[in-house]
Amino acid sequence: MTAQGSDLILERMMALHPKIIDLTLDRVWRLLEALGNPQNDLPPVIHIAGTNGKGSTQAMIRAGLEAAGQRMHAYTSPHLARFHERIRLAGELIAEDRLTAVLDECYAANGDAPITYFEITTCAALLAMARTPADYTLLEVGLGGRLDATNVIDAPVLTVITPVSMDHEGFLGDTLAKIAGEKAGILKRGVTCVVAPQADDALEVIEARAARLGAPLLVHGQHWHSYQEHGRMVFQDDTGLLDLPLPNLPGAHQIQNAGAALAALRHLGFGPEPCAAAVTKAHWPARMQRLRTGPLAEIAKGAELWLDGGHNPAAGQALAAYLAQLPARPTHLICGMLNTKDVRGYLTPLAAVADGLTAVSIPGEAATLPADQTAAIASAAGLDATTAPDVAAALSAILARTPGARVLICGSLYLAGSVLRENG
Repeated sequence: MTAQGSDLILERMMALHPKIIDLTLDRVWRLLEALGNPQNDLPPVIHIAGTNGKGSTQAMIRAGLEAAGQRMHAYTSPHLARFHERIRLAGELIAEDRLTAVLDECYAANGDAPITYFEITTCAALLAMARTPADYTLLEVGLGGRLDATNVIDAPVLTVITPVSMDHEGFLGDTLAKIAGEKAGILKRGVTCVVAPQADDALEVIEARAARLGAPLLVHGQHWHSYQEHGRMVFQDDTGLLDLPLPNLPGAHQIQNAGAALAALRHLGFGPEPCAAAVTKAHWPARMQRLRTGPLAEIAKGAELWLDGGHNPAAGQALAAYLAQLPARPTHLICGMLNTKDVRGYLTPLAAVADGLTAVSIPGEAATLPADQTAAIASAAGLDATTAPDVAAALSAILARTPGARVLICGSLYLAGSVLRENG
């Protein structure tokens, strides 16, 4: 069956609920019950929440486990180019026929009852994973944690909370403590949680909930440490010290993501070789990804072309830090954002490292911030900003003015997905 089969069902699912986000687990429990509760039949689950770094941390854990000969299910969101990216079964992206079958089954079992797109597709992922043998299941939270559709596992083998920062305030709360409380909702009684570097307000909330549940914590700075030294990555916990190459995923922030992944692997009993693979073999697109082939790369001959989908203030800070340590070169941004994001907070740190910004609207996204509004916010943040009708036009204009520049396409993951689809 062609990709159109799953695409048509996904379009029908979009119409089942009028709200984009409506946090509750009632609809999920109802559908899972109708499907025979597949969440109870998954291979051992590692559940990952946090604001930034969830996908990278999951990718590193997966690389480490696969190097140890383990077969992995993995669930992540959103996808970039195709929905199939969200679901890996025993290490492979879900095949079209299997995706169509589980989507159809979930659609039929749900009937006309209200349910969100994320909820019903998460149930489909759980159904597919429950029916496929594997050694572990990696579940990435979509939004928050406490009321996220993935939070239906009674006894995961491990939970992980990556750095918590301000994002989705309209749904998770307007303080770091409130947001951390939602993320800490994945903690389960007696189940160990790996905790990546956190602000004090967030860590206090996580530690308090863990104490109430009797959930042991492995906290960065207390139980494990990860840092860069002499061009290498050093990880240390009670088991001992690992001297490793720097993560192949670029950026200083990946040191902390790698540390969380290594703490998880060590807790599960895996040794130095899987840990080295976690650091050196992980792949996660649109996180400071260098584009070297495709139509956009052809336009950018003689220039550096990068793609990144970070979209909140913490991501902007990490991105600015990475750009600052690259060799000096004129740097220009092509940026598209959703209208639900803190655009000023994201762009302010980038103003210190970029020579200019060209704003674009995100193709096909109803919630895109219009290019002229993104440009106005960029100007207010201190960037020399203009607009272009699309990424290709923006890239051509930048390189006509500054041949050989470094160009970073950045902002929303939806823009990154559009670029990856079109750049093929």
